[in-house]
Amino acid sequence: MKRNLLFILFALTSLAAAAQNEKTFRLDLETRIDYTQEYISSTKINDNSGFKGKYLNIRIDGQIAEGFTYSYRQRLNKINSIYSFFEATDWITLNYRTGNWDFSTGKQVVAIGGYEYNAAPIDLYFCSEFWQHIACYQFGVSAAYNTKDRKDNIMFQICESPFKTGQLNIEKKEMFAYNLMWTGTHGFFNSLYSVNMMEYMPGRFINYIALGNEFRFGNVRIELDLMNKASSMKDLIGKNMSVMSAINWQPVEWVNMFARMSYDVNRTEELTDLCVLPGTEITRVGGGFEFFPIKNSRNLRLHINGCYTFGKATVGNVLNPNQTIVDCGITWKMNLLTTKR
Repeated sequence: MKRNLLFILFALTSLAAAAQNEKTFRLDLETRIDYTQEYISSTKINDNSGFKGKYLNIRIDGQIAEGFTYSYRQRLNKINSIYSFFEATDWITLNYRTGNWDFSTGKQVVAIGGYEYNAAPIDLYFCSEFWQHIACYQFGVSAAYNTKDRKDNIMFQICESPFKTGQLNIEKKEMFAYNLMWTGTHGFFNSLYSVNMMEYMPGRFINYIALGNEFRFGNVRIELDLMNKASSMKDLIGKNMSVMSAINWQPVEWVNMFARMSYDVNRTEELTDLCVLPGTEITRVGGGFEFFPIKNSRNLRLHINGCYTFGKATVGNVLNPNQTIVDCGITWKMNLLTTKR
């Protein structure tokens, strides 16, 4: 652990020293601490209850030269050894923009549609069964085309499969994911749509159609994610799917009220989906409040929320029937250094 901290401090010092030779450089730190109570039926789950440091992230963004930028985010609370340093790296990318095209390489977010999936984890309090298991940061390359008005973005990505270390990949061979994603911004309607082909075993694929929809009406924001997953024609539509939805209402600048729901079901018979296992049919509902005590700022946030889960689970599920979680906490985000030339 000491070696990891020394490595991080050395890297940050080097980056800060190098910032004077760059056009821009920004260093941010964010953390969240919660107090949680979890019960299944009337039994308290002590391991998941009490004060918990949920996130401690460091983020660095900069511009090397005209058109070239980079971005890096590391979870400091997930480092186990120097050999698994990149396991705690959410992303580290080098990006190049020319005209309407964007190119990127490095460790990236796997391009899957949906607003729950693409939200920053530090901003989520309870999630679907699918979200709990997908390994969403992988090494790869991507190319994206933007329309002239920048309202639509079409991206194609080739990256390591999220299941490359899964229990079915016995031979530990290379496995890849091929992803096509559309991001749209059109007034009151925004979209995060994707089609995905992901190897769950070498040469064998599970396919996603993920439709993320966002609707904005004044101070109300509605999200609806529809995801269908299939690995064969007989299970093509409706047997394996996840639905996530959220409603956010901000009556005043410093308060956000929200309600969330997720539904995961897998009625297939073969073990091809390693995120939502066969036999699962689980629903989670809940809601809460967010408070922003600093005027015109989202850098300090207080929250309180709760959720209840019901349905049918299998061994290995994170969501379980009759599961109740009540949670409150604080999040703060700090800019440690910004330079411009």
